[in-house]
Amino acid sequence: MKKIYFFLFALSTITLYSKSEIIYFKHNKNKIQLNCILNEKEGRTMKISKDAWKEKDYKIPSKEILKENLTPLQYRVTQEDGTERPFCNEYWDNTEEGIYVDIISGEPLFSSTHKYHSGTGWPSFYKPISQKHITTKEDKKLFTTRTEVRSAVAGTHLGHVFDDGPLPTEQRYCLNSSALKFIPKNEMKKDGYEEYLYLFEEDNN
Repeated sequence: MKKIYFFLFALSTITLYSKSEIIYFKHNKNKIQLNCILNEKEGRTMKISKDAWKEKDYKIPSKEILKENLTPLQYRVTQEDGTERPFCNEYWDNTEEGIYVDIISGEPLFSSTHKYHSGTGWPSFYKPISQKHITTKEDKKLFTTRTEVRSAVAGTHLGHVFDDGPLPTEQRYCLNSSALKFIPKNEMKKDGYEEYLYLFEEDNN
């Protein structure tokens, strides 16, 4: 019975990335509502420790500290390559100005200036702040080949990148909110990310 459940879960995860599934989720409120209920049970609410790590130092906490300071969902996504449910995560529809950093190390990863509404139910960006803060590798799990995205220092599983995004890159970095921490624009200087305020100048969009 466990094998059957695993197969069904794997199959559903694959279809979440197909165009037909995206359309399905956009028009099936009951399925989305069920996802949200399940997501709440896994710990959808973001849980951040004030003392576990310092963002600017890009330090990697031990597994013990991570288990203490992350929700079960955050731990499963970042450490076990999990995928959160679409439309029921923290940042998929966030439109506030700011940057998204690695929830583990604090590495600056993506900016709201490069974020767009992809219709997938996950936060999507057409490019990272800098390629030096991310790494990619081939992912052949779940009977398909995708390109996985990880943070460079902490190796946090962030999501996947696809070649169906908007111009100018035509890429879609489809990420898990559970792997990210959002730093609002008006808090970036206080939190040590002042050097990235240039992203919000008109010429740098």
